[in-house]
Amino acid sequence: MVTKEVIEAYWRENKIVMSLIMLVWFVVSYVAAIFASSLNSIIIFGFPLGYYMGAQGSITTFVILNWLYSMKMNKLDKKYGLEED
Repeated sequence: MVTKEVIEAYWRENKIVMSLIMLVWFVVSYVAAIFASSLNSIIIFGFPLGYYMGAQGSITTFVILNWLYSMKMNKLDKKYGLEED
């Protein structure tokens, strides 16, 4: 049986993880777009960074964020005894 304290601690850590993931998402989505013209002075693989972030970088970052969230949540599930069979 899982106690209320365990669930509260689990969700507290989950909220921290989600907040960090959302912060990175916000920076990649909005801040990079705001500064796209400034980022274009940096060249990556022959493309301006502003273009690269819009075309490839943001999508790649979102996939990595999903993977990181999944890995972290699996660890939290095991830590609190809430993993699935």
